[in-house]
Amino acid sequence: MTDFLVKRDDLRECRIEESEPLEPGPGQAVLRVDSFGMTANNVTYAVMGEAMSYWNFFPAAEGWGRVPMWGFAEVEASEADGVEPGTRLYGYLPPSSQLLVTPADPSERGFVDRSPHRTSLPGAYQLYADSEHDPFYRADTEAIQMLLRPLFFTSFLIDDQLEDDGLVDRGPIVISSASSKTAIAAAFLLAQRTNAELVGLTSARSREFVEGLGIYDRTVTYDAIDSLEQTDATYVDVSGAGDVREAIHRHFEDRLAHSMAVGVTHWEELGGGAELPGPPPTLFFAHDRVVKRSEDWGPEGLQDRVAEAWHPFCKWIGSWLEIDECQGFEAVRDAYLDVLEGRVDPKSAQVISL
Repeated sequence: MTDFLVKRDDLRECRIEESEPLEPGPGQAVLRVDSFGMTANNVTYAVMGEAMSYWNFFPAAEGWGRVPMWGFAEVEASEADGVEPGTRLYGYLPPSSQLLVTPADPSERGFVDRSPHRTSLPGAYQLYADSEHDPFYRADTEAIQMLLRPLFFTSFLIDDQLEDDGLVDRGPIVISSASSKTAIAAAFLLAQRTNAELVGLTSARSREFVEGLGIYDRTVTYDAIDSLEQTDATYVDVSGAGDVREAIHRHFEDRLAHSMAVGVTHWEELGGGAELPGPPPTLFFAHDRVVKRSEDWGPEGLQDRVAEAWHPFCKWIGSWLEIDECQGFEAVRDAYLDVLEGRVDPKSAQVISL
């Protein structure tokens, strides 16, 4: 078994480690990890690993962590009823050649991992979807699924909450890190709402790219926040940059209807708890929204609604996204460091096959 490990207190330090292969016990199965995408979402998992328990999904040696990925795996060996070897699955995976799971509630749609160390963790990350019966799955879009399906799910929930809370009609929605995949997906969905006005905040180097997307009504660089009209507005903070958050709050003050903290693409600029005018920043935790909509629509109803919205987005972004496919654990390390250091062009994304 091979692992890619990251030092939990120094995200730039990483290593590749070999160990004995895994074998399933009664009620368990071993998944062979096939491939996964690498995006800023994975950096968020690492940065927030301690605060939000992301390191706990795939435990590693003391001081080290397996950064969670989204991708495809196949059942290599199974001692679990209803889980057959060879089944292709989509789900939350470690950057490792194998994963030991304890399947529960198997159905044609897949199963939930009930490994003891994962039972207290959010259920949204525990489902392994059987590709044969997955409403998202199409063989020719596997790479886009690995890269963007989890981000799109988050973006769907962001769009849903903003609409549900009546914020779409309360002035412009200002989205930071507008060139990031999460922001792009959220803007794509929001742009379909007739009353939505979208402002994309981005760096000077990404301005042309963001404008070319055609989904933001206006693109503003971070140094031009003061050019925005001081009206009612909502801030969707994908960057996590403290100076940008402060500038937005001080510009809109009490006219800011809501400040939603989503991600940390600018992970080294993550702001602290300084007092800010306007509403306090509120962490958007996708799991809470999943629980609410699963209660409203049923778990499969939620999946089907997201899948219905996914396919048009998948077609649109597939028309321009450049996918860099690479292979092996050295490629995992290189891709991780590229994303960590912000060296990936917004028009491209990386998929790694093991």
